[in-house]
Amino acid sequence: MSKKAGSKSGKKVNKKSTGKNAVKNTTKKKMTRYSLKETDKSVLKTWFSLMSLGRMLDERAPNYLKQAIGWSYHAPYAGHDGIQLAIGQLFSLNEDHLFPYYRDMLTCLSAGLTAEEIILNGISKGTDVASGGRHMSNHFAKPEWNIHNVSSCTGNHTLHAVGVARAIKRYNHNGCAISSQGESSTSEGYCYEAINGATCEKLPVIFVFQDNGYGISVPKCDQTANEFCADNFTGFLNLKIIHCDGTDVIDSMNAMTKAREHVMKEGTPVIVHANCVRIHNHSNSDNHILYRDEKELAEVKAKDPLVRFRKELIKSKRFTNAELEKIEEEMKEEMLEAHTKCMSAPNPDPNSIHDFVIPEPYVSQRFPDGDHNETGNEVKFIDALNTTLKEEFRHNPNTFIWGQDMANKDKGGIFNVSKGMQQEFGKERVFNAPIAEDFIVGTANGFSRFRDDIRVVVEGAEFADYFWPAMEQLVECSHDYWRSNGQFSPNVVIRLASGGYIGGGLYHSQNIEGTLTTFPGLRVVSPSFADDAAGLLRTSIRSKGMTLYLEPKALYNAKYAMSSIPEEYEVPFGKAKVRREGEDLSIITYGNTVHYSLDAAKELEEEGYNVEILDLRSLSPLDTDSIVQTVAKTNRALVVHEDKVFAGFGGEVVSVINELAFEHLDAPVQRCGSTFTPVGFNRILERAVLPNKQRIKEKALEVLRY
Repeated sequence: MSKKAGSKSGKKVNKKSTGKNAVKNTTKKKMTRYSLKETDKSVLKTWFSLMSLGRMLDERAPNYLKQAIGWSYHAPYAGHDGIQLAIGQLFSLNEDHLFPYYRDMLTCLSAGLTAEEIILNGISKGTDVASGGRHMSNHFAKPEWNIHNVSSCTGNHTLHAVGVARAIKRYNHNGCAISSQGESSTSEGYCYEAINGATCEKLPVIFVFQDNGYGISVPKCDQTANEFCADNFTGFLNLKIIHCDGTDVIDSMNAMTKAREHVMKEGTPVIVHANCVRIHNHSNSDNHILYRDEKELAEVKAKDPLVRFRKELIKSKRFTNAELEKIEEEMKEEMLEAHTKCMSAPNPDPNSIHDFVIPEPYVSQRFPDGDHNETGNEVKFIDALNTTLKEEFRHNPNTFIWGQDMANKDKGGIFNVSKGMQQEFGKERVFNAPIAEDFIVGTANGFSRFRDDIRVVVEGAEFADYFWPAMEQLVECSHDYWRSNGQFSPNVVIRLASGGYIGGGLYHSQNIEGTLTTFPGLRVVSPSFADDAAGLLRTSIRSKGMTLYLEPKALYNAKYAMSSIPEEYEVPFGKAKVRREGEDLSIITYGNTVHYSLDAAKELEEEGYNVEILDLRSLSPLDTDSIVQTVAKTNRALVVHEDKVFAGFGGEVVSVINELAFEHLDAPVQRCGSTFTPVGFNRILERAVLPNKQRIKEKALEVLRY
C-alpha cells in the first residue's frame, strides 16, 4: 500500500450535518480539490484501505489487554476517521513535523506507519519505533520521520509544534508543523500560549482540533462558552480558522489541503476545527454508559465515518461492494500478518532502564578537573556570564537565546546578563518572549527538534521564583530522551536567577534546586565564583541535553565572587572543588553560602580550627567521590545551603555521607540552611530566615565540639 495519495481536483460535494455536532457552515466558497466523482480511484482505494485497516486495529486493541498481552491504555479513534485520514495524507515526509496525540492511530497510519509499528507500540515491545516500550501505549510516533513522540499531558505538544515552526521559519525550510489534539486540550493554558505565540510570530503551524464533544466524561459545554472551541481564538490576528466535518473524508481532505496551502503560502498559522463523534469509551478505563444515554450512543453510531464513506463509494459507483470487500479482506490479512510478527518481537531489556537518561556531556580536554592557575584581571560574575554567552554564540552560529526583557536596547534580561547580544547577533538569534514561562521552555524544546546542532539558552523566568508555570514543560524536557529511547533530547540551557540576600522577599528569593534535582534527565549546576560561572555555562551550552543553570543573583556584582578566568575555560559536570583545605571539619556547600562558609572558616581558624570547604558546583550529577574524600579526611561534616533545611537538597548530601562515609564519622552530620518559612521582605526578616556567617559558625562549632 502506498504511503501517500496524490490529488486530483474536483468539485466539492455539499453535505448537510445536523445535531449537536453540526458542522459550522464556513465553507460556502467551494473548494475544488477533492470529490468522490473526480478523485482518482487509486487515491480513494488508498483512503478506504487505510480507514479499514485502522478501524480493525482500533477494534482489536482492547483484546490485547483482555489476553494480558498489553495495550493497557487505548483511546479509540472511531468517529474521527475523516480528519485523521486527512492529517496523515497532508503530512509531507521530510518537510513537515507532525505532533499526534494519543487518539491519533489513523493519523499515524495515514502518515505512513505500518500496522506492525502500531501494534508494537500498543503492546510496548522493545522494537517499538516510538519509544522501545518506554512510553505509554497509544502514543504513536516515528521520530526519524519527524512524527514526534509526545506527552500524555493533553495539548502539551502545541508548544513544541510552535517551537519547530519557529525553526522552520528561521532556516527557511519548506514545510510546516502540525499539532493534532482534542478540543478539550484547548482549555489548557499552554495551548493558549502556543496559539498566541504562533500568531504573534507569524509561524507556519497547523493546529487541528478534533472535537468529539467530550473531555473524557466532561461535556464540551462545561469547558467553554463557545459551541466551537476554535471560536475562542477568533480575535487573534494572523490566524485563519477553518471548520470542517471531521467525519466526512472529502470535507476533511479539502479543509486540510486548504490549511496547508495557506500556511505554505502565507507563513501564518491555521486552526482546523473538525467536528467529530466519539463512538466508544474515552479509553479502556472509561465507561461512557455512565454519562451517555442510549439515544446519544445510537446517534453517534449512526454517524460512523467508515460506514458513511463505504456507502458513498458504492452510491457514487466508484466501487462495487465486492471490490470493497476484497480491500477489507486484504487489510485483515495485513493486520493478522502484523500481529503474528509482533507476537515474536522482543520485549524491552530491563537492564536498559539506565540507558538514555541523559546524553553524554561535552568533555573538556584542556580542563578535565575544572581547575586552573590563571592569575591577572579579575572579572565580575555577571561579566563572566555575558562574555561566555557571546563567545559561545560566535563559536556556534546555531545558538539562540530568548526570554523576558532579553533584547530591549541596552537591556539584556532582568539583570542585563545578555546585554549587547542582540546588537551583535541580531534579532533572529536574540529576542524577547512573552511573559509566559511555559511558552519560553516549550518552544525551546520544539526549536531544538529541528536539527541536532542547535543550542538554545533561555531565561526560564525573570526570577527562579516565577519558574513554576514552566514546570510541566520542564518535566517534558526531562523525559524526552528516555521516553524516545534515545532518539531525541532537547539541547537547552535554562538560566534562572536564584536565591536571596537582595531584599527580594517571598517572590524574588526562592531556591528551587531541591525540586529540580528530583527529575532524572536534568543537570543542575550552581556556580559561586566568576570562573566557574563561565566554565559551567560553556560546558552546559556545548553539551547535549538539558541543564538548569542556577545563578545566585546576589553574586552578579559581588566583589568576593570575582576571579580570573582562563581563555575558553570549561568546568565539567559532577566535579566539586575544594575552596579551602582543612583537617578538622568539612563544610559542604554551593552557591551563595560558599562565601559565608569561607568567612566562617576564617573566624574558626582564629579559634584553632582548620575547616575544609567543598564547593559542589554541580548538584546533579553530584560528585559523591569528593564528598566521601573530604569526610574521610576530616571525620566531621556540616552541609550548608541557602534553601530550607527541611526537605532541602542538603538532605541528599547527608544521605550520601551516611551511606558511603559513615565509617569515617566522629560526629553526627549537621545541616545549616534557611528556616522553614518564606523569606521576609524587610531586611530584618530576611536576615532572620537566611543562613549567614554567624549561624554557619555556630553549627560548625556544634559538630567540632561533639
